[in-house]
Amino acid sequence: MTDIKDTAFATLEQQGRLLNAVLKGPTERPGRFGFRGEIALQFAQQFADEKRPPELSADQVIAVANVGEPTISFLACYLHSFEHLKLLSEVLAGLLSPSGKYFAFCNNIDILSKYEVKIDGIPFHILPIDESTVYNELLELLYLDKGDLKRLSTAGKTDAVADAALKFDDKFGPITFAHGVERMGPVRNRNENRPV
Repeated sequence: MTDIKDTAFATLEQQGRLLNAVLKGPTERPGRFGFRGEIALQFAQQFADEKRPPELSADQVIAVANVGEPTISFLACYLHSFEHLKLLSEVLAGLLSPSGKYFAFCNNIDILSKYEVKIDGIPFHILPIDESTVYNELLELLYLDKGDLKRLSTAGKTDAVADAALKFDDKFGPITFAHGVERMGPVRNRNENRPV
């Protein structure tokens, strides 16, 4: 049985950071555990025993880890601001590997830009996102056909995306985190101009 406590997700689970899960369990690959949901990056102050949503989170997370391995091998997420990448890397410190594949789709980077940013030796692929979802953007980036995945379960879709992402070897222009912060634009309201 693939159990979360035997994977790199155990720490995040103990800290109460894995929220709103669509998938939090074994995938269809033996020994692989998948998570789809949100990762809390900064908790709101709690009063008494009330539960409050986090002040900051990585949203639309798709991630996998293998039983017995100390790191998450693949993770993709949506960040409201490129600046939150630093916080993400702090929350995931020790849980990522230099050979893993990590993608952050950011609201406020130029729509034509793609970067690679290394933080503490961990490479992150930074991509823009505009009125789409991390899942759909990944399918396009990894040349996966939505129709082919339609009949699969959530766990099966997660496997297909993770398998393709782990083979991803396109090179993006390397920049430093500080340079990325200088280049980033204002955070756009994603709900602007949407019909009610």
